[in-house]
Amino acid sequence: MLKLLHRTFWLLLVTLLIAYGAWIQWRPASHFLSDLRSSLAFSLGSDQGRGNLLGIQPELYRADYRSPLHLHRKLAAYLDQAQAEGLLNPKTVVVLPEHIGTWLVAVGEKREVFAARDLAEARIWLGLSHPLELIRALLANQGTARFSDALLRMKAEQMAADYQNLFGGLAETYGVTIVAGSIVLPEPRVEEGMLQVGDGPLYNVSLVFGSDGMPLGQPQRKVLPHRDEDSFTAAASDQALQVVTTPAGRLGVLIGTDSWRAESYAPLVAQQVELLAVPAFLHGNDHWNGTWSGTPNDLRSRARELSEGEAWLRHSLPAQLQKTPARAGVAVFMRGQLWGLGSDGRSMAVQRDNRQVVDEAPGARLLNLWL
Repeated sequence: MLKLLHRTFWLLLVTLLIAYGAWIQWRPASHFLSDLRSSLAFSLGSDQGRGNLLGIQPELYRADYRSPLHLHRKLAAYLDQAQAEGLLNPKTVVVLPEHIGTWLVAVGEKREVFAARDLAEARIWLGLSHPLELIRALLANQGTARFSDALLRMKAEQMAADYQNLFGGLAETYGVTIVAGSIVLPEPRVEEGMLQVGDGPLYNVSLVFGSDGMPLGQPQRKVLPHRDEDSFTAAASDQALQVVTTPAGRLGVLIGTDSWRAESYAPLVAQQVELLAVPAFLHGNDHWNGTWSGTPNDLRSRARELSEGEAWLRHSLPAQLQKTPARAGVAVFMRGQLWGLGSDGRSMAVQRDNRQVVDEAPGARLLNLWL
């Protein structure tokens, strides 16, 4: 009897392991169903042949990240709308929001990941789908949030490839320069025109793609991670801030909260910056009109009863651009619902003597600033 129970136990264990292995390998096909519509919030100035800054404030949902093709269709629809509005030309610089590339971590994942109630549950299913890769990534882990670090690290190579193919491909197809929001990758670098990852810390980075689809410069690393990301992303030095040459002018990119720091602008000024792009992300619903928490850290002492939106206007790009030689800039937020995180933020276009903020309205919004 004991021998029979022993055999039954091992047979059951083997059966479960086979079933688990089959479940890991199974990736069901998905159908694309998403709102591709967008509207033009405003267009400042007129076409003088000097190009334009075009911000795209997308409305994205978890289903948009089932495959790179899903996200490509959505962003291409926005660019088609911009083209119909006469806003695309060889000197156009398109700016997308922070972390638009980070969610490529979900590409190709199982149905359970996309059906998860919240991000915590989605992360568990993601880990269960890649047990061996997760173990290896945990051993290579360098952040204090070990599980978040491992999940991003284990899919980093595929994420980097998807990011370059997607945004580089869009830049080439539409003949424009694209500031491809941002993505979290380990020790990213460009070698021989290809985005590569390493074994070092995770960084929140942005890459600019030229109209030939190739990267311009190295990935721009974020200097001041927000408190929601500083447990798994490293901070870069101010010396890492760079300016790249585009057909519209010399462009500097400051990711999110980097645009609040006066110190962030000095290296760009030294490199004769002319245009500024700020990919941004504000999670949670209705935060824009809520009381400002005093972030980022170096501004806490100045915090008072400002709303989050008022703080962005008083301390970030609108306040800082005037202290630089840059003639214009845009800050672009992501909207939509991703695993219960919520989203907020109102994108803005800034000139030395003017600023305009996107009005609160449903759907994806385009904002244009002629140079």
